[in-house]
Amino acid sequence: MTIVFIALLLLFMGETLVVILSYSMCWYEYANSNPSLMAERFRPRSLWMAISLIAQEIFFNFLTLLLLPFGLWAPRKLPQHSGETPILLLHGLFINRAGWFWFKWALRRRGFRNLVTINLSSYHNEETLTEQVAKRVDELRLSLNVEKVHLVGHSMGGIIARNYLQLRGGENKVDRCVFLGTPHAGSKLAPFALSPLSNALVPNSEFLTRLAAAASPSKTRMFNVYSLKDNMVVPSTSAHLDWLENTVLDRIGHTAMLYRRKPIEAVAAALRADDENH
Repeated sequence: MTIVFIALLLLFMGETLVVILSYSMCWYEYANSNPSLMAERFRPRSLWMAISLIAQEIFFNFLTLLLLPFGLWAPRKLPQHSGETPILLLHGLFINRAGWFWFKWALRRRGFRNLVTINLSSYHNEETLTEQVAKRVDELRLSLNVEKVHLVGHSMGGIIARNYLQLRGGENKVDRCVFLGTPHAGSKLAPFALSPLSNALVPNSEFLTRLAAAASPSKTRMFNVYSLKDNMVVPSTSAHLDWLENTVLDRIGHTAMLYRRKPIEAVAAALRADDENH
């Protein structure tokens, strides 16, 4: 028990450090882009917002890490509702399918049934993961007798979804795609990530340049949800896309978007948009 307690304590301390440092980088970006913020940094409202954001993100990060073992050996189940468009959820860096547990529960409460998760390794490049997604999409289409699927991608998962749609010809198989806290223009924190994917997520990387230059999918309806206080997409403007519908949230951290009500409702609304089947 002592070893377990020490391990959990070290994990919690590590997560706390990561969150504090990431929000420090956010503040650095905000202050340099808008110097007038300096006058408000020590006001009670500003301090409370900073403490609240950091505390929430530490809690949700720690919870998500504790759930990781439950996603390693999850059975590969197929949805049971044939003929209904499945929703494939793509997670972000350094977590697995277990990170969607609350999000899936919340979507089910809102009437969505064919929810599917997949494990995407953080130690393979973007093309390998995109091929994995392509195979899963084809498997779902065949098993459920549907023409298309829906995609929801959080963080790196959104980048993989874009690669599949824009560069790998997947738009004919996807009805709609929702991005959640996705670093479309990269993140200045990417160089700190010890993963092959970090090379692709550095701002102005060769991969992101190709992605930005690619035509937007004409056969897939796309939606973008992001937060102005995302501590991992730095600067937060990197999460914005001019050529699709953007839902801009505030005071919600990167991992918190998998648990908080507003981002969940925004994704649900996008999945329902102009759809009489839900």
